[in-house]
Amino acid sequence: MLIKERRPAIRTLRGWALAVLQEAGAIHECEEHGWARDRADPHARDRAFDIARQAPPFGVSPEEAVAEVGDVLGSIGDTCPECLPGH
Repeated sequence: MLIKERRPAIRTLRGWALAVLQEAGAIHECEEHGWARDRADPHARDRAFDIARQAPPFGVSPEEAVAEVGDVLGSIGDTCPECLPGH
């Protein structure tokens, strides 16, 4: 019997978008501080937008889901604000 992995419940649209971006590989966490960092991978970004378009959260339109993924991605830098330069 195959059991599908259950995703954790997401309470906000922003939380959902962060989870999608991480699942697609578009962002990752700073190992030391936990901040989300943009990987600047265009293919991973495309995957995240595809997920948003094809599987938006219940009650959210595909357009709203895509917009939220874009907003969240735009708010994340490629460096951790707590790391020293060169980390």
